[in-house]
Amino acid sequence: MSKIHIVPHNGAWAVKVEGNTNPISVHQTQGGAIEAGKPVAQTCSTELVIHRPNGQIREAWSYGNDPYPPKG
Repeated sequence: MSKIHIVPHNGAWAVKVEGNTNPISVHQTQGGAIEAGKPVAQTCSTELVIHRPNGQIREAWSYGNDPYPPKG
């Protein structure tokens, strides 16, 4: 599955699957959206990408499929 994003959405915060325009869910706070998106990312063994209000990526949490040892 694609990455899960926490993004600003019409004055609230949305949980969206990368590449989809429709949100999975919409929440009044970023914290609420993170709590809703985290189990989705964990279940799908993908990354949860949290954005700032301006759309920039704030941080990303990975839930599986990480190379070990990391490349680089």
